[in-house]
Amino acid sequence: MAAAKRKSSAKRSSGRKYGKAASKRVESAMRRRKKGTLKSGPGGKGGKVKSRKQAIAIGLSEAREKGAKVPRKRAAKKKSGTKRAARKK
Repeated sequence: MAAAKRKSSAKRSSGRKYGKAASKRVESAMRRRKKGTLKSGPGGKGGKVKSRKQAIAIGLSEAREKGAKVPRKRAAKKKSGTKRAARKK
């Protein structure tokens, strides 16, 4: 058992997944959402952000732009054409 625990800790030896700057950006985005000043879209040209998840995503993308330690975005899953074809009928 002890060997198994050691292996898992060796995998995560890189330390934190997100840097401090990233958490500060997310914190700031959450505050702006509460205030009602957080906007979606490029340059804040979209509507008001109401979703907590969307606020976190905006904060992380801002941190990414500034060069903070943030993991890469996961690739979006492709939609299958069969569902779309069935919906059309």
